[in-house]
Amino acid sequence: MSTNDKPLAGKTLFITGGSRGIGLAIAERAAKDGANVTIAAKTAEAHPKLEGTIHTAVEAIEKAGGKGLAVQCDIRDEDQVQAAIAKTVERFGGIDILVNNASAISLTGTLETDMKKYDLMNGINARGTYLVGRACIPHLRKSANPHILTLSPPLEMKTKWFAPHVAYSMAKYGMSLCTLGWAEEFRRDGIAANSLWPRTAIATAAINLIGGDALMKQSRTPEIMADAAYVILSRPSREFTGNFCIDDLVLFDAGVRDFSRYAAVPGNTKFMVDFFVPDDLPEV
Repeated sequence: MSTNDKPLAGKTLFITGGSRGIGLAIAERAAKDGANVTIAAKTAEAHPKLEGTIHTAVEAIEKAGGKGLAVQCDIRDEDQVQAAIAKTVERFGGIDILVNNASAISLTGTLETDMKKYDLMNGINARGTYLVGRACIPHLRKSANPHILTLSPPLEMKTKWFAPHVAYSMAKYGMSLCTLGWAEEFRRDGIAANSLWPRTAIATAAINLIGGDALMKQSRTPEIMADAAYVILSRPSREFTGNFCIDDLVLFDAGVRDFSRYAAVPGNTKFMVDFFVPDDLPEV
């Protein structure tokens, strides 16, 4: 960690899909330091089933102490991505941190996953991550401590992670492959590329749609991912890259010992282990 009390003060973050959930939590945590945050997401108007828009996200960022920029952006569209990045650079002067948060999910087998769903997941997850990264890297090269943080899992090649929902797994692993490649490709530029994944289910709208109240009760709050992301993004980029991090392990290494405040239901100690979490992961 930096000796600076507010290591992200004045830094500019470009966050994809951050109108709610984990992306918004990361934005708010950075904003507490006085960071600038662009929210590049599709939701400009309120959704009947999902709370939050790019505009309410900016309100939350500015309430937390940062400066926000709302840009409606579909990260499958190269022109929209380039325009969002240009607006960010024009407004804040550059980009220091890219958070690849946007993701689509369908936990369906091959015969239940038509090509529209396949294209949506791979277009947003794998292709979108690659596209936004490619567009941001020229700006990251100019930063003093540039980071790419992708919310994607460790690359554990086991059939159990692919057989139930191969299309989704391919899409998420595609994001992780970007981390694997970029960490080495841009090492000389000092650009860190890391992935962050939760040990447990996280209480977001997506989880609620998948598992309802029962799964939400077995989840941790998005703040555990936000705090872990903050630790990673505060580190010197030349010293920490190419890692596939798990949220509570990052925080444990940073000195956190009490994780009870992250329980979605206060007092709960039994959590649903998330997808793609290795069996041999150390407990904290």
